[in-house]
Formats: sequence, C-alpha cells, structure tokens
Amino acid sequence: MSLDVYLGIDVGSVTTKLALVDETGKYIDSYMLRTAGKPVIAVQSGMKELYKKKLCEYNIQGVGTTGSGRNLAGALVGADVIKNEITAHAVAASTYIPGVQTILEIGGQDSKIIILRDGIVTDFAMNTVCAAGTGSFLDQQASRLNVPIEKFGETALKSTSPARIAGRCGVFAESDLIHKQQLGYPVEDLLYGLCQALVRNYLSNLALGKELLPIVTFQGGVATNSGMVKAFEEALNTKVVVPQNHQTMGAIGAALLAMENHQFTTNPTKFKGWEVGEMHFNSITNQCGDCSNSCEVITIVEGELEDKHPQKIKDIKGNIIARWGGTCGKWDIS
Repeated sequence: MSLDVYLGIDVGSVTTKLALVDETGKYIDSYMLRTAGKPVIAVQSGMKELYKKKLCEYNIQGVGTTGSGRNLAGALVGADVIKNEITAHAVAASTYIPGVQTILEIGGQDSKIIILRDGIVTDFAMNTVCAAGTGSFLDQQASRLNVPIEKFGETALKSTSPARIAGRCGVFAESDLIHKQQLGYPVEDLLYGLCQALVRNYLSNLALGKELLPIVTFQGGVATNSGMVKAFEEALNTKVVVPQNHQTMGAIGAALLAMENHQFTTNPTKFKGWEVGEMHFNSITNQCGDCSNSCEVITIVEGELEDKHPQKIKDIKGNIIARWGGTCGKWDIS
C-alpha cells in the first residue's frame, strides 16, 4: 500500500518542523525537533524520524520549504517551492480555518501578524528585533522562576491578581520581574503578568494601526501556552482559535503550496528522496573579492571536499548543490 503525499519543511532558528499532506490537502503526519544551530542535521534527522513513523509507503509528489532556513533546506532535499513564512502560515490557516481574518504567530526568535480578507493577505508585520515579543523571552523567565515551560500556562491561569510587568523591552521586563519577585509576588501572578506583558508588546508593535477582525487564530509554538491564549482573548475581547497542529502550521502550509504547484505544472518533483537523511553535506563560506561589495558567498557541497579550506570560491571542487549570498548573482546556482 502506498500514498501520494506532499512534504513541507519549516526550518526556524529554534525548531525545525516537517509535515505531510495528501492530494486533497488533508493532514497526514508531522515531526518537530530542535534546530540547535545545525539546520542541515535538523533537516536530515527530521526526515529520518518522519519516515520511520510511516504507516505505509509515501510517494512524494512535491516538496515545499519555508522558514529562515528555507533556501538551505530547499537545496538539501530538492524543493519544488520555496516560500516565506507569511505565505506558508496564511495558506495553512485559510485552508484549515475557513473565514480566518487575523493570524497571530509567535515563535522562538520572532513573531508575526498576518491580516487576511477573503483568503488573501492584505497586510502583515514581523518582529525580529525585540526579544520581549518572542517565545524565548517566556522560556528564559520561566526558567528564572523555576517553572517548567510545559507547566507555564497551567500555572499562569491560577492567577487572580496578575503583576503589571513592563513588557516594552526584554531587559526592562526581566528587571521588573526580578523586582516584583523580590517583593514576594506569587509565581502564578508573575507568570500571567508576563503573558500580559508579551501580549501588550506584540499588539503595540505589530498590530498598531491594523484592524484585527475575527476569526482570530494563534499559531506557532507559543500557542501551546494557555496563559498566552487567555491574555490575547482578554486583550482582543474575542475568542482565539488554536489549530490542532499549531506548531507545524508553517510546514503544513509549505506542503500545501507544493501541492498547489504540482497541480499547475507537469514537471516531476525535484525531491532527492528520503536518502537525503543519510547523505553528507558540507557548507563553506568565502568572501568574493571581485568587486568592492566583498560579498560573503555560502556554498553547499554534497559529499567530501577535495580541499577542506579553499581560499577562493572558484577553487571549491565537488558536487556543489547550492550557492548564494552574492549581490550580483554571479555565483548563484539555480
């Protein structure tokens, strides 16, 4: 027995997600693991684990990648579609949550808001600068309060008088938290205060000037935190929908985009096969000195290198599968 499926890969700075959908767009399976600063290994490990879970043989009809490491992942596995996170999350949300008009997404290192009208993205904003608007901020403060992140939401919901914590800046928020901790505030009030602080930060930075209409959906790893869900519902005065596969919605969206691409093209997939999980890859960074831009060019090579430390880009020998980083594009490989 075999099943025709589409693979989506979302490589983020904190986690890497892989997902499969069938030819109708129905969710089949997914796998998530820590990127741990090694996106190549994360993609390979994720593919091996996802394949290990299979209940039948998968015939990959198309592959899509997204996330901050989408170009790297696309080169490794042979992606047919490489799209940004805004597009991937919007496609997944509009597919599984009919009528969605506002997408809240908070990941480990960044956050974003997406506004849809009639299934079309009309506006969006991303925060990649302020630490107080990310999941890592909650992780760090939960650790400071000696609360397992898995228990964060459950504990925060016990709060009856949340602490008012300055959430405009991560440094000030941490200082304010320590001060209130020293004053003897209950842990649950500190935790829910943190949730409210992050929501205020998010709405004042990303949602400023935007009309947030229901249906509102909350995606990304932080959506697991029930304290954050409640804080958003209170701030927006509306119900916030958390999709069943909220952590892997980016990967699901990439898979759906690969499915859409396959429906409108007769070209076979570029997918290199599940064997990618066992291949050996090297990445090399060289500075191009051909002009004053001095671009840093990244080269991905499959297999062993003939020269471990090539001095110039043109000296790199081997099976070069991808290259990018140059302003003029002279070194890029399509």
